[in-house]
Amino acid sequence: MFLLYFCFASKAQTVRTPISSAYTTIGAYSKSFSNALSFTANQASLASISTFSAGLLAEKRFLVNELSFYQAGVALPVNSGVFGFSGSYFGSHYNNEIVAGLAYGRNLGSKLSIGAQFNYYTINVAGYGSSGTVNVEAGALLHLTENFKAGLHVYNPTGSKFFKQEDEKLPAIYSMGFGYETSEIFFLMAQIQKVQDRDINVSGAMQYKFDPHLFARAGFASATSSYFLGIGILLKHFRLDATASVHPQLGFTPGIMMLYQQKEK
Repeated sequence: MFLLYFCFASKAQTVRTPISSAYTTIGAYSKSFSNALSFTANQASLASISTFSAGLLAEKRFLVNELSFYQAGVALPVNSGVFGFSGSYFGSHYNNEIVAGLAYGRNLGSKLSIGAQFNYYTINVAGYGSSGTVNVEAGALLHLTENFKAGLHVYNPTGSKFFKQEDEKLPAIYSMGFGYETSEIFFLMAQIQKVQDRDINVSGAMQYKFDPHLFARAGFASATSSYFLGIGILLKHFRLDATASVHPQLGFTPGIMMLYQQKEK
């Protein structure tokens, strides 16, 4: 039973990636929209966060309570760079996955940003115990122009193994992406991702800002033939997003995201 659950979790990367993963990934390749959740897609994006930021994301996957997903993030700028703290929870009381991460990102000059993160990943199955492992991920962003960014990211390149399951390990994940802000109101993002032993996934998203307080987002993921829509409201230091993701076979996933961004001094 434990191995069966582990196989599902590791292959799907459920706890690490929301269904609407491109929704939080958007900010990682943006000059203006990085936040306390987007750095989980590329830790180098932490370098563009200049004030304290915190965020929460919740999804009820396919409207099933036992497949609920929660993610939290905090970005804390210091003199030498920006620290990030993230946590994820997927599942229920009986079967769940938990990840806690500590990240750091900084600029290396005006054209390059780098970042890295250490994670502790645990799986718990009622009646069968739990198992955990430590892994690392890292990213880099190249600022090609004022409005165009390209980046690379690698997750778990060493193939970390679970302590109680020596023959089981998390897959390595490699990705590259770019973001282009055509104007202050329109942004495009695309990403290519390769998960070990799985087909290449191409995802993309766009954002359009109707006015200073209202914007919309849309995106897709080729590996699952799924897509998402979202709308966000900006109110001073706070932002509230509602998302809706659709999988062709598994159905509908509603989500909500809340962000806080401290005012610039």
